Amino acid sequence: MSLPPVDLASPDAVERLFLDAASANFDAACRNGSVDEINAPGVLIATGDLHDNPIHFARVLELAAPPEAPPESPPEAPPETSPPGAPPQEAPPTHVTLHEVIHSGRLINGVDLSHRALARVAQAKLHAPERVHTLLANHELSQIVGMGVVKDGVRMKDAFNEGVGYVFSEEAPRVLRAIEAFIRSMPLALLCNRGGPDCVLCAHSLPGADLLDRFDHTVLDRALTEEDYTPRKGAAHIMVWGRGHPPEHLEALAQRWGVRLFLLGHEKAEQGWRFVEPNAVVLNSDHEHGAALEIDLGAVPECPPPEPHEGSARGWRFHRLTPSE
Repeated sequence: MSLPPVDLASPDAVERLFLDAASANFDAACRNGSVDEINAPGVLIATGDLHDNPIHFARVLELAAPPEAPPESPPEAPPETSPPGAPPQEAPPTHVTLHEVIHSGRLINGVDLSHRALARVAQAKLHAPERVHTLLANHELSQIVGMGVVKDGVRMKDAFNEGVGYVFSEEAPRVLRAIEAFIRSMPLALLCNRGGPDCVLCAHSLPGADLLDRFDHTVLDRALTEEDYTPRKGAAHIMVWGRGHPPEHLEALAQRWGVRLFLLGHEKAEQGWRFVEPNAVVLNSDHEHGAALEIDLGAVPECPPPEPHEGSARGWRFHRLTPSE
């Protein structure tokens, strides 16, 4: 997926980009309430936290690019024919999830400029609104509600806002409002093959066991409200901040939502991915071992996935995002 250049120093261009991407999130045909929904046939590229890693983001876009057309047959080869009147066959779509894009912790002149990474994600959504799924994550949510996130001693919400101010000066407030609109438009999850036996749920995280008693499980069946963003009370906030999911917890959520496989981020996966019994995979896409997962939505693989040292097997295709030397 190749994105055209955008003037990330222009407040007009960046404001319009985020507002248009917010509309694209809401208006996409795949949007249903608080979630995006897609079905087989198709390919899914699932990612974990990206945290403003431009090299890994570019690699993810490469993986999400539509397959190239096959080379033309040599003149001596007979051309392939289709039955009369049959429509031309198209390759199944490739979908990609993107979340936890901001807050790298790498400050420039003392500020965080990861709004630029978020702008590129907004641009990707506009480029392919039915195939790019920009999931809500706790770091993005922390920019609009709550006290924010502290990372390596840095208050990331303040550093992010200061970065926007550094670039846009007196125009920063309207750019920040457009960023907020984009964050509020993000779906809470991507549901693949919903209602079928091979349902896959992609989300930044799941509600933690400590707050499960106050979590509204119907949030995936309706649109998000302002109350859903309330810290430690709202369903969206509880879901994107949840950690530590015991097997019985995952089994209960899978049964309630009709899910066979959860693909998550948020927690550490030092080797790029980590299996959480009995039905969840945690992905990290930001660090030196960062990875993305490719699966065929028409042949969802069985758990458990291969261990990181085993690579790809049994329908699980993991891609290392750091370029090989």
